[in-house]
Amino acid sequence: MYKPVLYIVIPCYNEEKVLPITSKLFLNKLYALIKMEKISENSRILFVNDGSRDKTWNIICDLSEKDCHYKGISQSRNRGHQNAVLAGLMEAKDCCDITISIDCDGQDDINAMDEMVEEYLRGNEIVYGVRKERKTDSFFKRFTAEGFYKLLNWMGAEVVYNHADYRLMSRRALEEFAKFKEVNLYLRGLVPLVGFRSSIVYYDRAERIAGESHYPLKKMLALAFDGITSLSIKPIRMITSLGSIVAIVSLFCIIWAVVRKITGHTVAGWTSVISILCFVSGIQLLSLGIIGEYIGKIYMETKHRPRYIISERTEDYSKTGNETKRK
Repeated sequence: MYKPVLYIVIPCYNEEKVLPITSKLFLNKLYALIKMEKISENSRILFVNDGSRDKTWNIICDLSEKDCHYKGISQSRNRGHQNAVLAGLMEAKDCCDITISIDCDGQDDINAMDEMVEEYLRGNEIVYGVRKERKTDSFFKRFTAEGFYKLLNWMGAEVVYNHADYRLMSRRALEEFAKFKEVNLYLRGLVPLVGFRSSIVYYDRAERIAGESHYPLKKMLALAFDGITSLSIKPIRMITSLGSIVAIVSLFCIIWAVVRKITGHTVAGWTSVISILCFVSGIQLLSLGIIGEYIGKIYMETKHRPRYIISERTEDYSKTGNETKRK
């Protein structure tokens, strides 16, 4: 019976409060899948330390010493959630048959992994974990998140509605995904571009077990804007359309002004002139800002900087036995 090697990829940033709790849950799930003979005994849990400032890396190293099913890598500095997930996937792709990426906070239902593995065994190369509903979110977060997914789809980006970064990817899918060299990452929009046969597993999302969320409104808005500008050029086309409309309206205003001048009906129009100038200036500045965002992304892409740098691995400590090295 074919039993795939599974690597559970878990990005971590300042998770010292929640990691001791959720690490046990992940290990129990791994053991359960092995016992049910759904995955190989060589399966592992891979933590990716994203430049944490607390004791997260020390905890990961301690876990790997206690159980061989734990592994960890540490980035040289904080690069953000998307880069941390990518680092884990690229580290795991040559060691496994499938990966499942999941956040460390315990909000995503780990029992959905059972169905994800089943979907893979049925021939699906990518399996998306999708939330059934957003009862645990505030009204504002639920409204903005659902609106964002609809906006992305309207702009032509291929995204799975209510899917974040809880997904299964086969080694074959990862090898093709590795050919995507974007520096500006928005994984939930890039993965669907890989193609292959895929399916969806629905699950309920719980409250965070411990610690605080690392995605405040500012980061959520930044991720949303990155998603739009990384996956769609529709904003540029909208600027072109808006510019055309403003130009046509301006042309009629000029004709109207000339006619009023010829017929001798001109009056002092300071307010109207200022209003028109402010409107046109605002449109121009907004347009330049959006265009500048795209130019900035082009600038970053042309540099070809590494998307992640791994500075340490837990295997380094198991080989050397040097405890002081990680302090």
